[in-house]
Amino acid sequence: MPSTLSLTLANRRDEISRLVTALEAFAADAGVAHDVMFRVTLALDEIVTNVMRHAYPPEDDRQEIVVRVSADQDVVTAVVEDTGVAFNPLTVPPANVDAPIEDRPIGGLGMHLVRSIAQSVTYLREGDRNVLRVTVGR
Repeated sequence: MPSTLSLTLANRRDEISRLVTALEAFAADAGVAHDVMFRVTLALDEIVTNVMRHAYPPEDDRQEIVVRVSADQDVVTAVVEDTGVAFNPLTVPPANVDAPIEDRPIGGLGMHLVRSIAQSVTYLREGDRNVLRVTVGR
């Protein structure tokens, strides 16, 4: 039977540590392999930080970000939902990691990282909600 975690975060950067702590406990309870959970945690840290940075005004800590995680053996699916500005992060062009660092634009590396460590990443706009789903496995 799949294990699940549901967490509602306030739009505050200090909530990232609460997310990481909850993910560590979830991984231990669900028996998820360390390497899989490391990639899930890295992806969620990046995604949630981007939501906090770009979806809402920074001073508005009343806004919530919902994170749901499920594991079935060593396949973990994470869903991040927010009611912020509609934005499909999959439209961000792939980062040119071969360009010299001084020629690279700022931004875009986070989604490059998420895409490179996940088996799949999908985005939907459902009503007033951004819904990003990431699946990571062995």
